[in-house]
Amino acid sequence: MTQATIGVIGGSGLYEIEGFTDIEEHDISTPFGKPSDPIVVGTLQDKCVAFLPRHGRGHRILPGEVNVRANIYALKSLGVERIIAVNACGSMKEEIAPSDIVIPDQIIDRTKGRVNTFFGNGLVVHVSFAEPFCAELSEVLFEAAKAVGAKVHKGGTYVCIEGPRFSSKAESKMHRLWDVDIIGMTAIPEAVLAREAEICYASLALSTDYDVWHETEAPVTAEMVVQTILKNVETAKKTITEVVPLVPSERGCDCATALSVAIQTAKDRIPGRVKQELNLLVGKYLD
Repeated sequence: MTQATIGVIGGSGLYEIEGFTDIEEHDISTPFGKPSDPIVVGTLQDKCVAFLPRHGRGHRILPGEVNVRANIYALKSLGVERIIAVNACGSMKEEIAPSDIVIPDQIIDRTKGRVNTFFGNGLVVHVSFAEPFCAELSEVLFEAAKAVGAKVHKGGTYVCIEGPRFSSKAESKMHRLWDVDIIGMTAIPEAVLAREAEICYASLALSTDYDVWHETEAPVTAEMVVQTILKNVETAKKTITEVVPLVPSERGCDCATALSVAIQTAKDRIPGRVKQELNLLVGKYLD
């Protein structure tokens, strides 16, 4: 199976990337079920890249229905070490206009009931999540977005809500009081599970609207979001093409060793079935 060190998770409107050559499609099964779609692996800018549309081709999967564990596990099985996630989001600040890009560096989880860990069932793991996005990967993503002429904001807090509905005005005002920058439905649990899989994760967050807090703008609707997404997708594709050659061959961050001090369970107390299912993630620490 072809190995790809860079993975791209496409968000709303981004279901394929032009410019791939030597394309292979992988229909992967994982201990957690099937990913959102077969993963396309190909060459982009002379590097091997894996692409997975988060909501499936044709946009058939709600944010809360995405089998994120299967998605991250499948990308890991292909050799992916870095994930660039494309996330549609609403702006919570005047200076972040629709069609702007944000490269967030913090996150608040307001989802409900999503499975946000690979572990449990006899294996206790507590990963550090103080810095939820990989600073090294976020930096090159920021530079790539600038290079293609996008209006891009470096840093910011992403509040992730359950969805699929949009916020009430009261919820939007509350989030504004928290001083968040953008609001979306998809970065959790992706960022968490990527950390557990020791994969670098950075978000290319594409602003589509002003949520419902803005007094002079109409309340957000699906139609409004789709119109802006169509404009954003082209920028996202250009940014991804630009960033691929900028990604360093070696990782200088802590993402690659996130589990080194996170596994709490004694090796001889971990159930054999769990060891087998999660060998891809923890095997090097249990040998």
